Amino acid sequence: MRIMAQMAMVMNLDKCIGCHTCSVTCKQAWTNRSGLEYVWFNNVETRPGLGYPRTYEDQDRWKGGWIRQPNGRIRLRGGGRLRKLATIFYNPDMPKIADYYEPWTYDYDMLLTAPADSPHVPVARPRSLITGEEMKISWSANWDDDLAGSQEIAVNDPILAKMNEKVRLEYEKTFMFYLPRICEHCLNPSCVASCPSGAMYKRVEDGIVLVDQDQCRGWRMCVSGCPYKKVYFNHRSGKAEKCTLCYPRLEEGLPTVCSETCVGRLRYLGIVLYDADRVTEAASVEDEHDLLAAQRNAFLDPHDPAVQVAAEAAGIPHDWIQAAQRSPVWRLIHDYEVALPLHPEYRTLPMVWYVPPLSPIVDEVARTGNDAEDHRVLLTALSTMRIPLEYMAELFTAGDPRPVELALRRLAAMRSYMRDINLGNPPQEEIAAAVGMTGQEVEDMYRLLAIADYDERYVIPTTHGEIGRAMAAVDPMGCSLDEPDGVGMNGPGLAAAGHAHSEADHGGSHGSGSPGGAQRVRLTLSRREDLDGFPGTPGFAGGAL
Repeated sequence: MRIMAQMAMVMNLDKCIGCHTCSVTCKQAWTNRSGLEYVWFNNVETRPGLGYPRTYEDQDRWKGGWIRQPNGRIRLRGGGRLRKLATIFYNPDMPKIADYYEPWTYDYDMLLTAPADSPHVPVARPRSLITGEEMKISWSANWDDDLAGSQEIAVNDPILAKMNEKVRLEYEKTFMFYLPRICEHCLNPSCVASCPSGAMYKRVEDGIVLVDQDQCRGWRMCVSGCPYKKVYFNHRSGKAEKCTLCYPRLEEGLPTVCSETCVGRLRYLGIVLYDADRVTEAASVEDEHDLLAAQRNAFLDPHDPAVQVAAEAAGIPHDWIQAAQRSPVWRLIHDYEVALPLHPEYRTLPMVWYVPPLSPIVDEVARTGNDAEDHRVLLTALSTMRIPLEYMAELFTAGDPRPVELALRRLAAMRSYMRDINLGNPPQEEIAAAVGMTGQEVEDMYRLLAIADYDERYVIPTTHGEIGRAMAAVDPMGCSLDEPDGVGMNGPGLAAAGHAHSEADHGGSHGSGSPGGAQRVRLTLSRREDLDGFPGTPGFAGGAL
């Protein structure tokens, strides 16, 4: 057993109102520089919809993540060393700027300089922030918000294409919910395995996936390798950049910017302990429906005395073990089992999990003439609610509706159980028992999901700098496929998931906005004839981002 600590996040989609406050504050903090105009480390998508970049979930097209081979081993869906070498100057699996959107501003100077006696009303025409030329706006990061253009856009949602039941996008029959997304900081990150230069790495001390800006050569294999498309290319600096999980804040015990500013208070941050020796096994299970259980089995119970002893022996600080015991993420994932990963079928073992949204079904049940306050009727009606279980199963459980239904049943039971208490009636233990919980567990889950205070939602221990250096010296980690005959990009190494280093291993800048990345600009692949979507941009080459 090799115990590691991972900073993880859970988002309660029942509370997301789609206000984009998290997106805006993240944009201002991390991606407000030249070359990142189109980049959103944190974006909020409307479901159903195409997402950002468009149809990123269609891995038959983009070839991100891992696939399981007949021999039981996993490999990169986009191919190994030979294929990446063959496509290093032109990658057919790379999203183009049109798949994101071409960023723009408006020619406001036209409004200011137009003569007062002009017979025509002055117009501030849109201009590209990349070329400076006038352009026609045809797409953006939130173009399909709130089902805008649903008949023409949402029908192309890759998830809808997998569903057996046709979803009707008529006003009275349709459904929608919001899905905030950041980098998943996976236990088995395919972006790290895809990087030819070894610039992508997973920190030993907290599992955050970062980019060494000094080592990055701009090959952009990490962009195509990430199935969530949460790695971006800065066409000004020629570097890859991604969500850093606000690691400078976490090191001081502060939550991420997106969590701090979230209006709905739907984000939870905490430490999870896991066995690194189980990660490759968990990512390689044959049945995709078993991936959720396999990943949960890789997590370790921080309350187990044996785990505590082994964790301290592995160099994990005592206060981190205590933080893992109080972690809201651990409770939502393991104790209550209401949090689910996004697309486990990509086999990256993502560490940003979601509490699925519960449709407003009370009124719907009442319309049928049944007692909507009866928990037995309410729990039975979940299978026919407006948001199809099949759709959420394709998002969170590789198509298996059972874990989604269990999570929703527990959320519905919590509401029914707490309603009696709030009305002054005696609690009904049979409601909790019907979903495999006790009344106290339901009350604890209610407090965490509904009225938790700041310190309950964010349990973030401060960083011990000496720990990362010591762990890396004793037990360096490599990509899970950086082994003899493996397809990882960084040469032979230990067969452990992730490509982790300590801060001491990377003296360069990490991710976005750091001084090292701004001062050391290295432009690569500057072939003018390859420009596509960025005409006139100095230093950018290749037809895709």
